[in-house]
Amino acid sequence: MKTLVVCSGGLDSVSLAYKIAAEHTLIGLISFNYGQRHSKELDFAAKAAARLGVPHDIIDITTIGKHLTGSALTDNLDVPDGHYAEETMKITVVPNRNAIMLTIAFGLAAARQADAVAVAVHGGDHFIYPDCRPGFINAFQDMQNAALEGYASVKLLAPFVEVPKSEIVREGAKYATPFAETWSCYKGGAKHCGRCGTCVERREAFHLAGIEDPTDYEDPDFWRTATAGFEAREV
Repeated sequence: MKTLVVCSGGLDSVSLAYKIAAEHTLIGLISFNYGQRHSKELDFAAKAAARLGVPHDIIDITTIGKHLTGSALTDNLDVPDGHYAEETMKITVVPNRNAIMLTIAFGLAAARQADAVAVAVHGGDHFIYPDCRPGFINAFQDMQNAALEGYASVKLLAPFVEVPKSEIVREGAKYATPFAETWSCYKGGAKHCGRCGTCVERREAFHLAGIEDPTDYEDPDFWRTATAGFEAREV
């Protein structure tokens, strides 16, 4: 299938891009600038596209993003430290983000006569992100079937939606994803902080996958404290 991948530049979406390139026909990467404080991730998406030899489009939706207030990713709020499953992490939710991005991505896919759009939502996101859950993925596909009826048929691929991030690391390694050339940290500093929810989840995923983590963290050991009260999420 000719497939467009929604790629933030993070470990999940870059791993997905490599998987799609191996299993289908990757025709491009789509990224979104919604005013996120960690917009440096877009540079990593661009590098991934260059390595894979496909076009890369950055869609500017900052005019929309500035109205999606109340999130630590777009507002002047502190990004919390700790485990992703903690209640405090809900402050990192950007309302309807995936629905907005995927709607645009499907429009581009239909215009370019692509067969599919791939997104890297995964099981570890279910705790706090409702637009990363299977119910959302299925409902979005139904909505797009109706929206494009008679014009195009575009499938939503979400191969990681039921699996933990550790499985993404394994899949990424299988397809030789350059993990060091991906960006996860929500704080957007010079290097990964090692303390925010996405850094903790990233470090934990490599540990559970049994694969060496090449990431340079400001605080490389905080993840052990942050995950101590939680069971390993391998299912």
